[in-house]
Amino acid sequence: MHVDLMQRKQATYLFESSWKRKYSDRGVRKILEKYATLAGLSRAISPHRLRHFLLTWLKQQGIDDALIQPYSGHSSRQSLEVYSRLSIGEAQKEYNGVMGKFPV
Repeated sequence: MHVDLMQRKQATYLFESSWKRKYSDRGVRKILEKYATLAGLSRAISPHRLRHFLLTWLKQQGIDDALIQPYSGHSSRQSLEVYSRLSIGEAQKEYNGVMGKFPV
């Protein structure tokens, strides 16, 4: 919702004030809190958690580390390994999907 709003405003920053200036860390946290509440999220979301979610999602979409790394702020691609780990739920879904094809 927020990204769409900022695109309509032709903002320079993802989190930009009405004076076309970027928000402080505290300002970004307040915006995230507002949208998390509107989205009905039961847990608070921090900028770091949002960043982790985005980088994990990009990895799950098959985007190569070389393309993610410049946006992640990490100095090396090896640092992106943390985003490659699948949750048990995701791994179980993949496992169940292929086990029916096992030739036994």
